[in-house]
Amino acid sequence: MPTETNPQSMPVVIFCGGRGTRLREETEFKPKPMVTIGGRPILWHIMKIYSAQGFHKFILCLGYKGNSIKSYFLQHKLWASDFRMRDGEVAERLTEYNDNDFDIVFADTGEDTPTGERLKMVQKYIPEDRFMVTYGDGVGNIDIQQLIAFHTQQKVQGTLTGVHPTSKYGLVSIDENQHITSFQQKPQLHDYVNGGYMLFERSFLQELREGEMIEETFQRLVDRQQLVLYKHDGFWHCMDTYKDYEDLNLMWNKGQPQWRIW
Repeated sequence: MPTETNPQSMPVVIFCGGRGTRLREETEFKPKPMVTIGGRPILWHIMKIYSAQGFHKFILCLGYKGNSIKSYFLQHKLWASDFRMRDGEVAERLTEYNDNDFDIVFADTGEDTPTGERLKMVQKYIPEDRFMVTYGDGVGNIDIQQLIAFHTQQKVQGTLTGVHPTSKYGLVSIDENQHITSFQQKPQLHDYVNGGYMLFERSFLQELREGEMIEETFQRLVDRQQLVLYKHDGFWHCMDTYKDYEDLNLMWNKGQPQWRIW
């Protein structure tokens, strides 16, 4: 297995499908990765987390309303600039603004295709020895270089990044007399969940099967002790509900987005 990794050559595969039923207010007409934080899609924020650490190559597995993702990146530079239009066409760009340093492959992988099969479909775009995978709805201040170093040391096929989710409910503690001793409003839980930001050896692609979610493939790696967990105890937040959407935008608007490492 490789012992060194050149960040410039390692692609990041991002799953961009799914309607996000608990975000219906935002996802009825666009995919969840296009739901915005501070006016930018959460997908853009995820890509910036990677590119700020030297990872610029992306493969976007497009599903539900994938054309809206293509349109955003095709038009982003124009939308962010002042320009003059004449006879229905752009005649002159008055300002030049581009904060994207992305090299993107847009891959149409089907609206209802499970994630494992999506990854199998785009393996032709992954000639490298290693690659990363994540979902299109979670942001965090993940140290990618530490993740790579951990994975290399473990000498396994795959590494998941474990994060602490925030409870959607208030947690109540009681004593032996059923008296409430504490009440925590939506605390961060101690257990780990898969937060995305995954790293795999190329041999992992041989484990993929049509019709399977990527998580089903994980169990086969677990059975052979080829899957490990990189513990991230820092900030992580998933946009799963409308309240998550509001919370992330509040963090951004207050100038406190802990995932903004660029």
